Amino acid sequence: MKGVVPSFRSLGLERALDDCIFCNIVAGRIPCRKVFEDEDIFAFHDIHPAAPVHFMVIPKLHIASLAQVDLGHQMLLGKMLVLASKLALEQGCGDGWRSVINTGRVGRQEVYHLHMHIIGGKVVLPGMIKR
Repeated sequence: MKGVVPSFRSLGLERALDDCIFCNIVAGRIPCRKVFEDEDIFAFHDIHPAAPVHFMVIPKLHIASLAQVDLGHQMLLGKMLVLASKLALEQGCGDGWRSVINTGRVGRQEVYHLHMHIIGGKVVLPGMIKR
């Protein structure tokens, strides 16, 4: 699925590259424990893991949050979901995992570059939202 989205440089988003921690990780300016990389997607381990397996899947294209996507991003988002499943299984989450996309202030998004957390391990994860 080569060339799903243009690079942030070809879109004139150099400022996003300079200001965004995830853009800097993709560019190799900030080190990480890489899980996967292709022309569209980058995956790396979370520096503050919430479980034995905790990595993030991000588009290389700078998209601030899920609130900014449109139909033009559907192939990229689909590719992210398929890849997340493949990588979760490779990382040892054969009995399940949690996929989380925090969006905006209310969703407690901390880094404004779309990212999906994949969280799992051998033990059942705690509940997410108290009722």
